[in-house]
Amino acid sequence: MNRFKVSKFRHTEARPPRREAWISDIRAGTAPSCGNHIKASCSLIAFNSDRPGVLGIVPLESQGEDKRQVTHLGCHSDLVTDLDFSPFDDFLLATASADRTVKVWRLPASGQALPSGPGLLLGPEDAQVEVLQFHPTADGILLSAVGRAAKVWDATKQQPLTELATHGDLVQGAAWSRDGALLGTTCKDKQLRIFDPRAKPEAAQSTPAHENSRDGRLVWTGTREHLVSTGFNQMREREVKLWDTRLFSTALTSLTLDTSPRSLMPLLDPDSGLLVLAGKGENQLYCYEAAPQQPALSPVTQCLLESTLRGAALVPRRAVAVMSCEVLRVLQLSDTAIVPISYHVPRKTMEFHEDLFPDTAGCVPASDPSTWWAGSDQQVQRVSLHPARRAHPSFTSCLAPPAEPTPATARPAGTPVDDAGPSEGFSSPPSSLTSPSTPSSLGPSLTSTSGIGTSPSQRSLQSLLGPSSKFRHAQGTVLHRDNHITNLKGLNLTTPGESDGFCANQLRVAVPLLSSGGQVAVLELRKPGRLPDTALPTLQNGVAVTDLAWDPFDPYRLAVAGEDARIRLWRVPPEGLQEVLTTPEAVLTGHTEKIYSLRFHPLAADILASSSYDLTIRIWDLKVGAERLRLQGHRDQIFGLAWSPNGQQLATVCKDGRLRIYEPRGSPEPLQEGPGPEGARGARVVWVCDGHYLLVSGFDSRSERQLLLYSAKALAGGPSAVLGLDVAPSTLLPSYDPDTSLVLLTGKGDTRVFLYELLPEAPFFLECNSFTSPDPHKGFILLPKTECEVREVEFARCLRLRQTSLEPVAFRLPRVRKEFFQDDVFPDTTMSWEPVLSAEAWLGGANGMPQLLSLQPPGMTPVSQAPREAPARRAPSSVYLEEKSDQQKKEELLSAMVAKLGNREDPLPQDSFEGVDEDEWAKYLAQIIVMGAQVVGRAFARALRQEFAASRAAADARGRAGHQSAAASNLSGLSLQEAQQILNVSKLSPEEIQKNYEHLFKVNDKSVGGSFYLQSKVVRAKERLEEELRIQAQEDREKQQPPKT
Repeated sequence: MNRFKVSKFRHTEARPPRREAWISDIRAGTAPSCGNHIKASCSLIAFNSDRPGVLGIVPLESQGEDKRQVTHLGCHSDLVTDLDFSPFDDFLLATASADRTVKVWRLPASGQALPSGPGLLLGPEDAQVEVLQFHPTADGILLSAVGRAAKVWDATKQQPLTELATHGDLVQGAAWSRDGALLGTTCKDKQLRIFDPRAKPEAAQSTPAHENSRDGRLVWTGTREHLVSTGFNQMREREVKLWDTRLFSTALTSLTLDTSPRSLMPLLDPDSGLLVLAGKGENQLYCYEAAPQQPALSPVTQCLLESTLRGAALVPRRAVAVMSCEVLRVLQLSDTAIVPISYHVPRKTMEFHEDLFPDTAGCVPASDPSTWWAGSDQQVQRVSLHPARRAHPSFTSCLAPPAEPTPATARPAGTPVDDAGPSEGFSSPPSSLTSPSTPSSLGPSLTSTSGIGTSPSQRSLQSLLGPSSKFRHAQGTVLHRDNHITNLKGLNLTTPGESDGFCANQLRVAVPLLSSGGQVAVLELRKPGRLPDTALPTLQNGVAVTDLAWDPFDPYRLAVAGEDARIRLWRVPPEGLQEVLTTPEAVLTGHTEKIYSLRFHPLAADILASSSYDLTIRIWDLKVGAERLRLQGHRDQIFGLAWSPNGQQLATVCKDGRLRIYEPRGSPEPLQEGPGPEGARGARVVWVCDGHYLLVSGFDSRSERQLLLYSAKALAGGPSAVLGLDVAPSTLLPSYDPDTSLVLLTGKGDTRVFLYELLPEAPFFLECNSFTSPDPHKGFILLPKTECEVREVEFARCLRLRQTSLEPVAFRLPRVRKEFFQDDVFPDTTMSWEPVLSAEAWLGGANGMPQLLSLQPPGMTPVSQAPREAPARRAPSSVYLEEKSDQQKKEELLSAMVAKLGNREDPLPQDSFEGVDEDEWAKYLAQIIVMGAQVVGRAFARALRQEFAASRAAADARGRAGHQSAAASNLSGLSLQEAQQILNVSKLSPEEIQKNYEHLFKVNDKSVGGSFYLQSKVVRAKERLEEELRIQAQEDREKQQPPKT
């Protein structure tokens, strides 16, 4: 007889769902941290998105057949390292971040706006917060791990109750016991510690856990005596150990899995004892049963995954499907989807099985922080999982009470959530514009931190009634792979926020490398392709690179700033870099602290401006290699600086919240000052609108990215306009094209490039199509105008730096008559490669105007001089209707309907729109505005009458199917067969009728080439089929009634 008890879970099987049950179209983050990247309550799922500091929020269960909508919560200014839902309140979420803070959020129910700010804030700490967990029995207590210490917080008072700081190295994992009396920690010093936080801050017990210091985790079983730890041994094999706190010197049992660099995430259900081991970056889940009584870690099953695992979480026990014997549900986070994986125990009967589902902890806490801290060990009342006996109590935590919706924050019903999702990533996000007289912190923002914006219909209405940009249909396209530079290795992706990360001119690209010595690789744009696997020849700076810039007037000279407060000038040979260069052409010394950024003068040769941590801006004469001017007046870090187009003034934006304009040759003090962005996380400044305005990209007080437009003559009056964009941690880097007044904006780590046309008058910002890439870029810069393919109406050429490649991106404007030179898009451009002044002349007070160059290719005629095409005259619809017989109309209608229904996936005409003649568009727009209402009403009524008369005659000639059906045919003027042909339905299904009706009514709209006549046919066919459904339903009811006696 076997002395071991047979497990009831021995036949458990994992059931991955079909793709229809996945939560798709997401973009998950993959940044390394000690957290699991995803957590779930009984109502919601929260996960790390691909944007640092932003979480995705989605309902746990779908509502009917509607697709679950993912909303985004911008919660931190840096990476979210861990998150946890309250065990009692399904809508209370705590987040920890690399920005050294912990925040608690009150999430709304489905259909409501996400919060614009946290319910409470804990911190900041001395280092990033690694681990975060709610207390299992008391509401309002949080456990956090920071550096070498773990803290227990009374969140209601926003104060720590105790700090457990006896660790010898970084704390990698921390967890409460199930009764909330003890907590355990794993540490990089290879020790496993047990604390009684209410007794003393020192560890009650400690023992060596795993022999390798790599990522260690722990979870408790259903009792305070046993816990499970995961880690690595000396051979770098992954192992799992079961511990008894009463015999803590050695593990009860251990299990060695395999050799892998991937850390294990242990997910343990205390009620069943099932342990799921998930490895980040792997395609397999291991399931074991933890049995401390035997003791043993018994294998149960394994599950192969379709996609790579980035994070994993258990669904709470109260949310599993008990009637189908689902004992466990794991949420797998992949790059593009959340996959729910169910673990079932096969049983013959579909009923509630008491042995599989014992009572579990309920959702009402047993105590509050003060009671627990005083010594109470009262446990949470357990509840039955039986559907017939299950209670439905609800609990709302006092940490972040629900806020009543206000008119300013409430979202109208029906407003789409996250209306520019990943599947529709090539459309611009909604924007908001505040009044010039309203401070940005008080102005209403249609794009709040929740990511909720205006609907497409509202944006269409705004573009119809308000001004629109001729670049609104601009299209950004990554050029063919033959133009890429691939196999880039060892890129330095941690350059300061004040730097663009890399720089380029018309010939070369300079990219900092991560290797020691401050190396810079110089790549030839004229030689695309795969780089060799061997090391590239580089420029050896000797110190880490903080910024770099090409001389606009000397394409072979590169200026590189370093952390040693020096600027090195390098001369790259005309044939390219063939060997490692260790000696620069010149070294500029003068700054006393690390340099922020470098900016060459736009008109004068050999003039360079640099900003530094010493809070000064120094202007250098490169010809003599000496400092000539020094600008002062900054009280904090200088985020950005920019020369005016005429080179007479210099603008700066500073961390002290001020925007300044200098006249360097006149005074070292600022000429003007004004209020800058409220946020202190970063900002950039650029001159726009012929130097009459300044555009500043920064953050508001809620960490929302925004654009501020200032008049260069009145900084003190504040911004003329403020535009809120989105929530993301990276500063927007503006690239301005003075020829088109377009600004391209994106941040390091972003996937979207915003495009706006700037105006010197209201509405100031005109939104254009944005460019979206499938993966984040590390840098994005604008190339000289001469690199554009003018014949293809390419108005901007950019370079996009990825992790391992460099890609050119072309921005083009769809035009109908591309055989002509589009002189409205390509005015004469500045010859930015030819200096106007020498350094000596500029320093002596001379000014100049840049030379201009025409971009018109030889042999092309400007479109403004092209012969005007005579518009084709179209016969009125009434003439068309009179010339056609009823039978001809019906045959043409049915053919058109079937053809369009067979091509439902084809793009609509407006999707391939390539522009019209401006005069013709203006004429039609005026006619629409003046006569629209009358024309629509009369045309639709006339089409209905004609369709009714023609169809009724045809219906009378056809056979009748029953008296009621015949009466319906006479009344509607359509027979049943005709109505089915029009909507292309073979059987009378309400869903199919409604689906085909909506599609045909849309594709036959007059604005896309249809007519009211065709639309009226669709309407009448739908009414006829609905009447037939009503008749059939009535006949079925009469058949079911018992005969009268």
